[in-house]
Amino acid sequence: MPKILRIINRFNLGGITYNVSYLTKYLPAEYETMLIGGPEEEGESSSLHITDSLGLKPVIIKELNRELCFIKDYKSYKAIKKIICEFKPDIVHTHASKAGAIGRLAAISCNVPVIVHTFHGHVFHNYFGKLKTAFYLKVERYLAKRSSAIVTNSALLKKELSETFKIANENKIHVVPLGFDLDKFQFNQEQKRKEFRSKYKIKDDELVISIIGRLAPIKNHELFFDAIENITKKSSKKIKAIIVGDGETRRYLESYLKNKNLMYCSNSEKNCVFDFIGWQKDIDLILAGTDIVALSSKNEGTPVSLIEAQAAGKFIVTTNVGGVKDILHKDCGFVSENDEEFKALLLKAIEEHDTLNQKAKAGIAFANERFGYKRLVNDMDTLYKKLLSK
Repeated sequence: MPKILRIINRFNLGGITYNVSYLTKYLPAEYETMLIGGPEEEGESSSLHITDSLGLKPVIIKELNRELCFIKDYKSYKAIKKIICEFKPDIVHTHASKAGAIGRLAAISCNVPVIVHTFHGHVFHNYFGKLKTAFYLKVERYLAKRSSAIVTNSALLKKELSETFKIANENKIHVVPLGFDLDKFQFNQEQKRKEFRSKYKIKDDELVISIIGRLAPIKNHELFFDAIENITKKSSKKIKAIIVGDGETRRYLESYLKNKNLMYCSNSEKNCVFDFIGWQKDIDLILAGTDIVALSSKNEGTPVSLIEAQAAGKFIVTTNVGGVKDILHKDCGFVSENDEEFKALLLKAIEEHDTLNQKAKAGIAFANERFGYKRLVNDMDTLYKKLLSK
């Protein structure tokens, strides 16, 4: 029975936890899998309810954090080496940057036969200065040489890693799209819509535009706010902007709205256009009550919120970042190339909502076929067998 040690950065609410959980739970019975990772950080919501719902008991390494810290990182490295020595995995599969660096170094040190790393995005532009970026590139190139395979979620990300950043030869990089349990986004939609709109005091004639994700500089919520302000000035439609998530820029974003004299609130405590509702576990409920989903990021890997939006049949307006074009059905959204176009396209989506809403229904079958967890499991099983056979 091949043993797999699967390592993620941390158990915070997001698409990575869903993917590693489905892989841990639903890979064929011939595999034995151990799942480990760090805890969620301040401003984040724990994702352990996901593993709990699948009957999984991951190992938490409390020192495994997002920020660089030599002492904590070394303790994480030692803890992972100890687990490898005791568990004796045939495959170590790491996910995302911090787990990928520490986990692969530990696996290399312990001579693990097969080492796999999944890039769920990268930090090689728009995140750090030149020196720091050059250092990370050098580390990733070394680790890629010592890895049996590199996995990406999209063809675009594979191209960037192989051609733009020279992380590894394209033959070593395998595209395995994300996979989720998407049934909940199509079940009992009308009742969920009523429940959501009642909970947040949304009127029948209001169109809801939701943005879902961590409140952080790279997510560029300011562009989303400016686009909503533009709509309030140019459209007669009544709108409500729902901000789902929390994080380091929460207070700054509230100040940003205040300085522009734009009304905001938390959990519909008063009448407002912008409503911060924090982290939510029932994204299917939110999407059922939403009319348009927006993404204004400066950089992304494969945005899970857009996959889920399509599974719920919602129209999307997004910036052209990461693997967006790889995951978006042509009838399900607008992709902007700059800030002014984003504002114009979000306004257009509001004005033409009824027509675009019908076209967006094509996203349901599209998402189910391309991003179901059963396909993810089959793809990864095929890759593992290929690597083990070598």
